[in-house]
Formats: sequence, structure tokens, C-alpha cells
Amino acid sequence: MEDLSNPNEIICSIDNLPKNNSFKKIIIFSIIGLIICISFFYFLFLSAPGDFPVDKIVNIEEGTSLRHISGDFKTNKIIRSRIAFEFFVIIYGGEKHLVLGDYLFNKRLSVFDIARMVSKGEHNLAPVKVTIPEGFTVYDISNIFSSNLSYFKKDKFLSEAKNKEGYLFPDTYFFFTDANEEDVLKYMNDNFNKKTSDIFSKVVSMNKSKSDILIMASIIEKEARGDVDREIISGILWNRISKGMPLQVDAAPDTYKIKGLPKSSICNPGLEAIKAAVYPKASSYLYYLHDKNRIIHYAKTFEEHKLNKLKYLK
Repeated sequence: MEDLSNPNEIICSIDNLPKNNSFKKIIIFSIIGLIICISFFYFLFLSAPGDFPVDKIVNIEEGTSLRHISGDFKTNKIIRSRIAFEFFVIIYGGEKHLVLGDYLFNKRLSVFDIARMVSKGEHNLAPVKVTIPEGFTVYDISNIFSSNLSYFKKDKFLSEAKNKEGYLFPDTYFFFTDANEEDVLKYMNDNFNKKTSDIFSKVVSMNKSKSDILIMASIIEKEARGDVDREIISGILWNRISKGMPLQVDAAPDTYKIKGLPKSSICNPGLEAIKAAVYPKASSYLYYLHDKNRIIHYAKTFEEHKLNKLKYLK
């Protein structure tokens, strides 16, 4: 069978047909006319406008209808035809499948390419990298994200995260530019559950609650100065609690007034601090301090602790 996909080949094939010249001309002109019509249709409805706004970022907000989006895209010279755009969106999944957020159009695109992007959530934007260090509070976290994400609402985040202190895992995150405070809370809390599930499965045998472990871990995160002293400090603090002594740690001033743990975490601890809270290192020490060079010094008695203060903090 002959390949008739090429117009020249079609014309050659027609020449070989045993028909009169007028019929051949009709066929040739019909094919040419069809090609012209298709080209005209593509240019008029499907191709990118000549003044397509290259490198423009467009946001699709929650609750925006397909009709409104097509009108906005038409106004901004992103598409030539609203009807064609809406048709292809429906083909790709319909209005209910439109993915909200920012979209970067970094080159001229046809209407079906744009319809596919917004239907499949192909934002074409590099995610924003945000690193949250161990020991950051929800307030610290809110400051970082409010300076990196345009749609992040600091006040709303602080309101919703006030009971999440300790449960937002410090880590490096990648968010799209349209991420908001709800996205941040979800991802950080989900990450916390993922990273700590194995550790907390062993807490039952310690007769300590998950909350107690996290509160202790948050204190350790603030009090310890590295891998060397986390477990020893954990052992000292748990030992003080078991003896009915106040913790008296500088990171949590209330512990100078009350016995036991604070009511809630004082920050969001990292994995090593949580592990230290679960696996304290037993010792005979009841006191510790860090000197001006951040070196830790332990003491078994209060008298010995006072001598360390005189020796290392004066």
C-alpha cells in the first residue's frame, strides 16, 4: 500500500489515476483547500498568540470557574480561543480537575498544551527550598516561611500551630510557590510522624507518654551542645524528675519554679534529641553547665556544681 501521508505523494497518486484532467484538478484544489483550512483553523484557534506573554506567572485561585479562567487567559494573550481552551480542559478531565496555584509560561504554548498544564498541575516552576533547623519554635518557622512563600499567612499559621510545638519536624522542605500555611503544617507534621514512628513505638515500655518524650526532647535540643552531651543531659534531667527535683534549666525558666516537665514543648526537636529523650544515658550526675567555650562540666552534688560555676563561669 502506498503512503498517502505526504500531499506530494497524494498528488502523484492522483496523477496515476485513469481520470480526466478536470477531475484531477478538483482533487488537487480540494486537498490544497483542506490544508489551508486546517492551517487557518490552527492559527485562529489553537496556536499561541503572537504577543504571548513569555515568562509570565499566572495564578489560578481557589473557587475560580473554568469560564473565568478562560476569560482571564484570553485577556492576558495566553490563548486565542476560549472555546478551544475549555474544550481541551474538559477532554483532559473537566473543570473539577483543574489544579490551583501558580503557573509559569516560559515559552509560547498551544492551547492544548496550556489546557494540559492546568489540568495535570504542571506548574513549570522550580520548588522553593526551605530549611528548618533543629530547635526552631513555631514562631521561628513562621518567619522563615513568610519570607519564602507569597501565599503563606503568618498569623493564621501561628494560630493553627500553637498546639503543634514539638510536632513540626525540622528538615529541608521543597514547596511550590503557591503553598500556604496549611500545606506547611501538613507536610511538617506528616514528616514528623514518618520520621518518629519507629522511635515512639518503643516508648510504651518506658511508662512515659509521647508528649513527655517530646517535651524532654525539646529541652535537650536547647540545652545540649552536640552529640556528646545529649544522652547524658537526658539521663540527668530524667533522674532529677524521678527524685522530685526541679529541672532548673535555662531554656525553660518555668522549671525553676515548678517540678517536673513544662506543660508543652519549648521548640521543635530534631531526631537525635528525640532519641536521647527515649534512650537516656545513666550516670550519677545531677548537675551540669557549659563554660564559655561550650564545654560541658558535670557534678554529682550541688556543692560540686557551685565549685564548677566559680571555676568555669567567672
